[in-house]
Amino acid sequence: MNLDNKLSTLKYTPDTDSHLKPVQEDCVKCKNRPCINTCPAGVYEWLESENRLLVKYENCLECGACRIMCEKNSLKWEYPKGTKGVTFKKG
Repeated sequence: MNLDNKLSTLKYTPDTDSHLKPVQEDCVKCKNRPCINTCPAGVYEWLESENRLLVKYENCLECGACRIMCEKNSLKWEYPKGTKGVTFKKG
């Protein structure tokens, strides 16, 4: 089963508030920004013109890879509230 087929087995209900909260001051100082390359869902994007990290939390698969890879331990990561976020089903 390829990645696209696996992702099609997910149901996602986004919250109105992000469950991913990077410390932007630390992101500015970060040289490698591993969260961008680690995230399988493409949640993170560096906005050079604004000098900040854009978080598209609605795409998050809740794998936690970004939190583990953050070199500065500056990503506040929680599971989405209640019935929000990813619902996994067997495919």
